[in-house]
Amino acid sequence: MPHGGTSPRRVRPWRALLLCLLPALLLTAWTTAPRAAPRQDATPAAPGAVEPVPAVEPVPAVARAWPVGLRPLVARAWEPPPTPYARGHRGVDLSAPAGSPVRAVAPGRVAFAGRVAGRGVVSIELTGTGDPPLRTTYEPVRTSVKKGDAVTAGTPLGTLEATPSHCPTACLHWGLRRGDSYLDPLSLLPPWLLRRGPSRLLPLA
Repeated sequence: MPHGGTSPRRVRPWRALLLCLLPALLLTAWTTAPRAAPRQDATPAAPGAVEPVPAVEPVPAVARAWPVGLRPLVARAWEPPPTPYARGHRGVDLSAPAGSPVRAVAPGRVAFAGRVAGRGVVSIELTGTGDPPLRTTYEPVRTSVKKGDAVTAGTPLGTLEATPSHCPTACLHWGLRRGDSYLDPLSLLPPWLLRRGPSRLLPLA
């Protein structure tokens, strides 16, 4: 070859063989690599599955009397709010004339008796109803009991006040709570107290 020329670079045979085999070696290594096992700590939900709704807390039917009257008319029923701060009706309204006796519905102890926002309020912790215990509330009441008094079913707590309320006529607002949760007070009543007597026809005269 003439002096000063350049000769083509020779590729050694073993290098050429390596370059030919390299793609095949990489493909084999990728297909035979161990795969991570799928997680077994959660079971996938079936298509269309609905999350279970928590059951409503059962309330023992411990009441032995209505808080006012024999079988008062429920002017407005319990309407639980969808969220803790939403609008609703956290109790029931029982129609009764002003001055009617207001009684404890079950045995317990007076947890509060006094004025709240200008209304008389009585709160009773019911005996043997768990921890925290159930509490019934009564308003508006001109109270005749004080904090710490023990009561039984039918014990007078005071008389129904004729203060303005959201009822069209005088009514007792009766509430039930466990801790911060509001419950339906009517669930305290056993079936025999909820039943009304048979209808009777009155004479025309």
